[in-house]
Amino acid sequence: MTDPYEQLANAIILQAVKDYRDALKKLKKRRRYDSAKDMISEVERFFHSDWYRELTSVDGNFLIKNLRLEVSKG
Repeated sequence: MTDPYEQLANAIILQAVKDYRDALKKLKKRRRYDSAKDMISEVERFFHSDWYRELTSVDGNFLIKNLRLEVSKG
């Protein structure tokens, strides 16, 4: 069974990934969508934060790069 704190950490990261992916898709459709730009900036700050590094060993830049690649291809 997974540790409840690990489950919480995973849920936080998965929500950030979902929010980032959704914001990238919205921005792809409407280049001037300010709320999407704000969400992207906020999540990127999170991916570069000490808190993020406490939650996971996955490199934030790696995640950003791969999510951007995924959305640009889709």
